[in-house]
Amino acid sequence: MSGIGNEQAPFTANGNGVVSGHETIRLRVKPSKDHKPDSYEDLQQHLEFSPLLFSSLERYLPQSMLNDTRESKLGYMSTILRRYSSNGERLRVHRHKEYKQKIMANYQPLHRELYAMHAENFFVPSFLRAISENTEESFRSMIIEPSQGVYIFEMLQPRFCELLFDEVENFERWVHDTKFRIMRPNTMNKYGAVLDDFGMESMLDKLMNEFIRPMSKVFFSDVGGSSLDLHHGFVVEYGMDRDVELGFHVDDSEVTLNVCLGKQFSGGELFFRGVRCEQHVNSETQPEESFDYSHVPGRAVLHRGRHRHGARATTSGNRINLILWCRSSGYRELKKYQKDACSSWCGECQRQKKERHRRTITETKLEILKRNGKFTA
Repeated sequence: MSGIGNEQAPFTANGNGVVSGHETIRLRVKPSKDHKPDSYEDLQQHLEFSPLLFSSLERYLPQSMLNDTRESKLGYMSTILRRYSSNGERLRVHRHKEYKQKIMANYQPLHRELYAMHAENFFVPSFLRAISENTEESFRSMIIEPSQGVYIFEMLQPRFCELLFDEVENFERWVHDTKFRIMRPNTMNKYGAVLDDFGMESMLDKLMNEFIRPMSKVFFSDVGGSSLDLHHGFVVEYGMDRDVELGFHVDDSEVTLNVCLGKQFSGGELFFRGVRCEQHVNSETQPEESFDYSHVPGRAVLHRGRHRHGARATTSGNRINLILWCRSSGYRELKKYQKDACSSWCGECQRQKKERHRRTITETKLEILKRNGKFTA
């Protein structure tokens, strides 16, 4: 990255996220929705952080900077990221970057057509039509909502499911043959692979930005659905010789996409038990919050990351699911300054709020009756 940003005035940053060169620059609270950010993919080998992170952060630059040169924007954003990431975090990012580069330098993809977005070959017509129209009406025309906040719809073509299934199996064979130690998707799954780590990061970023974010803007605007800008894409594998089940949990995401790829299996139902904030994650489930779902290859489930869920035991065969955790850096930053502890989307917060309201009304009625002499203890 020799020379990039070096022609700018020296940069400094203060504790409010302000970067200064010749002028004071403040990041926007909300992203510029109409701005199409530059791509930084060609600089990947030289960047300290993910190219996709720079593209996402660019939407938060002030209006006056959006049309600056790519090098100028890169300089400002790099300074901000260095300022707010610890040495330990930068070291972790650097090591993970080297890890990914090592995989991509040695692993030979089986189906290269999967590594770039080809919407007509990936998605079923009903899904493409709804996304193209991009209205709440079009989205609702293709989905069902069997339980509040759980949206189910046909999404992936059978051929795409087969190819991705084959690609994952090919990657697993390479891992086994080379004895390469890979990072698993999360702390709960011992099997599966992070798709971002072997070349699919750009394709999955397009999946989030162009297909999932428009829907999330409609259905999950209260948890940053309109400003999704980061993702973690992976597959999980279930079977008698793989992970058998998955315990009760919430995801590290604002919005989660879960699509079954196949193949032949029984069991493995996905169960939901209500949306909860951090304070109430272990609170009791209300009867109306319980919902069980049986996976169908190609069919997607979209839900809040804070929607408590788990997977029952897969009793026969093998099942692979594509998971996309979608995150909003802006929403997460704003949450740090949230004064109201009661979340509008948390089922337990709302239940307690209604209960307090009910008690207040009851106490007020009793007080009125006492004053009128119509009530005695």
